[in-house]
Amino acid sequence: MTNLSQLIETIQNEFRTSTASVSDENTLESLRIAFLGRKGKLTQLMDELKNLSVEEKKIVGPLLNQFKMEVQEKLDALSVHLKHDALLQKNKREKNFDVSAYRHTELKGTSHIYSKIITDLENIFISMGYDIVDGPEIDNEYYNFDSLNIPADHPAREAEDSFYLHKKGMLLRTQCSNVQVRVMQNSQPPIAIFSPGRTYRKEATDQTHDFQFTQYEVMLIDKNISVSNLLATAQTFLQRILENNTLQIRARPGFFPFVEPGIEIDASCPFCTTGCSICKHTGWIELFGSGIIHPNVLRAGGIDPTIYSGFALGGGVERLAMIKYGINDIRLFHASKIKFLDQFV
Repeated sequence: MTNLSQLIETIQNEFRTSTASVSDENTLESLRIAFLGRKGKLTQLMDELKNLSVEEKKIVGPLLNQFKMEVQEKLDALSVHLKHDALLQKNKREKNFDVSAYRHTELKGTSHIYSKIITDLENIFISMGYDIVDGPEIDNEYYNFDSLNIPADHPAREAEDSFYLHKKGMLLRTQCSNVQVRVMQNSQPPIAIFSPGRTYRKEATDQTHDFQFTQYEVMLIDKNISVSNLLATAQTFLQRILENNTLQIRARPGFFPFVEPGIEIDASCPFCTTGCSICKHTGWIELFGSGIIHPNVLRAGGIDPTIYSGFALGGGVERLAMIKYGINDIRLFHASKIKFLDQFV
């Protein structure tokens, strides 16, 4: 019995010490379970009574009952105190509530759809061994036209088609191809680059055209590069960016001064199998121009076309985004409509 009395005193001291660390309802509930629960310390002491004699029970029983009352009263008092403190905190918050600072929904910063799809494209080409390069948006005629084998009488060089600056020979670049010769002049084959960026042309703005748009340029130069390398690269990156492993491509002849032969790349329509309004019931969607880099362009970059060859392809980022996300108006990209942009979070 002496041992049991000492145990009661030890547990009493433990309980009184534990109450000092109660700061919330969860801690209070844990303390209640620890002492009054089915397997609590006080419950276990009560079970020990059955092993005592009648005379011992007369002594230990009142001690346990008194301890139990102490525990229950202390827990009740702590509960009242915590609720009172929570109410004071609530009233304090309401008293100092600033109505003008209230927002019914949390505002979040997100990436623009441009940033999202360009990042996806960059990741795809990085995984294929390409370097990401950038070029100037304000450039001279040499890098934007001359070095790309674009003759002086080409329509793209007319003031009606390009944005020229007051400084003679300077303009806003009309294509990301202005990076090609720059990279060649500062690198040696093998060269593999992916270059996205803004470009500018004097276009009338409508659903599918804009005076400012985002292009991507892909260039690979090495020995024995052929059309097969171009087509394999085109199909691989299109399947991945459009998330369609069954997507097919077709090649059509096209003319671009900086490539020979020039190739137009179409993709099988991702929206239908028999023809729809998006593909104009042909089953194919035109995506970008490409081709084998013209020898004159290689020479302008200081690369011997008798040893090396390469391909280039380039298209509009908006074009890919419109197909991938089913967007029917290019003007939405610059409209700053939050409801539209929130779809691509």
